[in-house]
Amino acid sequence: MKITVLKETDAGEPRVAATPETVKKFAALGATVTVEAGAGAGSSISDADYKDAGATIAKGRAAAVKGADVVIAVRRPEPAGLEGVAKDALVVAIMDPYGHEAELAALAKTGASLFSMELMPRITRAQVMDVLSSQANLAGYRAVIDAAEAYGRALPMMMTAAGTVPAARVFVMGAGVAGLQAIATARRLGAVVTATDVRPAAKEQVESLGAKFIAVEDEEFKQAETAGGYAKEMSKEYQAKQAALVAEHIAKQDIVITTALIPGRPAPKLINKAMVESMKDGSVIVDLAVERGGNVEGAKAGGTAKVKGATILGHLNVAGRIAATASSLYARNLYAFVETMIDKETRALNVKWDDEIITATLLTRGGKTVHPAFSGKEGE
Repeated sequence: MKITVLKETDAGEPRVAATPETVKKFAALGATVTVEAGAGAGSSISDADYKDAGATIAKGRAAAVKGADVVIAVRRPEPAGLEGVAKDALVVAIMDPYGHEAELAALAKTGASLFSMELMPRITRAQVMDVLSSQANLAGYRAVIDAAEAYGRALPMMMTAAGTVPAARVFVMGAGVAGLQAIATARRLGAVVTATDVRPAAKEQVESLGAKFIAVEDEEFKQAETAGGYAKEMSKEYQAKQAALVAEHIAKQDIVITTALIPGRPAPKLINKAMVESMKDGSVIVDLAVERGGNVEGAKAGGTAKVKGATILGHLNVAGRIAATASSLYARNLYAFVETMIDKETRALNVKWDDEIITATLLTRGGKTVHPAFSGKEGE
């Protein structure tokens, strides 16, 4: 059983799908591990580190995928990058399937079975495989660090002989995994933190971290969560009421971090230009949803925007900005998932195709797109 670790081809992707730790774990399951040369460079893992863990280093993609039973990566590989892969191979990565049905169809033609890590169901035994949570957690942390760097003042209150420095006011919009970590990090740095979310359950979580909850708490608010724990899209009426409350609050903030995303949809607009312009000179906004269109009007994907005295940060792949840590967590997510497909006694692949974590994440098999959400057969 050969497991191949691909080198990412996207210049903005420093993460890697395996670490020396997980290479050793795969070997303990009976696998031989091949790593494409240079795969770990962006995460401070050398080819020598992989060799020491028992992996073989392949010079080039063709040599890496040849004979592979399982191919693991961070981002969805290009079809050309899987040329020569076995037709019954398993390919596991963050596939970003929404809106990319044509790319999935092209990959399906390789015959490989593609699994999308971000479609992992939110059930207890899959928590260790939840790549969205592991990476969002780090993005929330890094968002505060980036904001603190761009903010020209100290975050904590300081009482000095020269006078008192007031604490910075930080407002976090969206209290999911990223938002809660942002709250916790800003609190650790001494800021006065407030937060908002459309999900009622978030209020208790926000307050447990020592932040104040800000929201229009009407009847619609009480019903604003899906069975899977995601935020529902709110009505125009609710959005207007919430926007009015938020607009008043934002004008008093030093740092705002937005994290609102709905799977498969463009990011909801939470902050308009007028709100940004109402903020004090030197204030900072971090838009963590910029890759999906952004929560903030005027945010620049992959760059920094200035609106009057405010700075809007639109960094891409924020978790990748702390690549070594992000890779270590992502690699463990992948290992936990792939492990479920390996028979411990025969030390060979044995995929249970009717397992709910398999059916939830399987995109293509046998040359076709099979996931109902992306095959055009949803609801059948």
